[in-house]
Amino acid sequence: MLEWLAQAENSKPLGLLIFFITFCLIVLWVYGSRKRGERLEEHKNIPFLDEEDEAKEEKHGK
Repeated sequence: MLEWLAQAENSKPLGLLIFFITFCLIVLWVYGSRKRGERLEEHKNIPFLDEEDEAKEEKHGK
């Protein structure tokens, strides 16, 4: 079995298959639950919240 995996023509497609299946499982896990999907959609704006707070402080002269 290890000799079969040691050959480049066998290990590359197997690695690709493993990564593709892993990617599909992650996508299904992320978007599989509506609550989790909604929570992740809310989190996408987190980096911009700091900028809004700083802009408000600059307007008010703090």
